[in-house]
Amino acid sequence: MIYFVIYLFLEVLISVNISSAIGGLATFFEIILSAFFGISILINFRKTLAENMTAVSYSCIDLEQFQRLNLFTILGGILLIIPGFLTDILGVLLQFSAFTTMAVNRYNVKSGKCKTNFETKNIKKDTNVIDVEIISDNSSIK
Repeated sequence: MIYFVIYLFLEVLISVNISSAIGGLATFFEIILSAFFGISILINFRKTLAENMTAVSYSCIDLEQFQRLNLFTILGGILLIIPGFLTDILGVLLQFSAFTTMAVNRYNVKSGKCKTNFETKNIKKDTNVIDVEIISDNSSIK
C-alpha cells in the first residue's frame, strides 16, 4: 500500500513538472501517441511471443524467464495505455529486451548460454551400418 502511495506521488510530481515544461497541447498529444503505441504493442504481441518461444526452443532462456519476459511485454503495453509520464517511461523501458533480461536475470541467475548449434558432439556415429529396405519373398504380384 505504501508503494502505491509513493508511486502516485512520484507520478503526479513528474507529470506536473514535465507537462508544465512542454505545454498542454504537447502533453495531450503525448498521451494519445503513447496510448496508440501501447495498443499496437498489445496487438502485435504474438510476434514477441513467437520470438520468445524460439529463444526457449534454442535454450537461450528457460521457461521461468519466458513467462517473465512475456509478462513484462504485456505490462509495458498496458502502462503505455495508462496516461502519465512515469507510466510511459516504465512502459517504454519494459519493451526493451535488454532491460527486461537484466530485470529477469537479477532474480534468476540460472541464465544459460544460447545453444544455436544443432550438432551434437557426444553422439558417435556407427559407420558400419547400411540402411537397406527388406522386401519379402511372399509377394502376391505375378
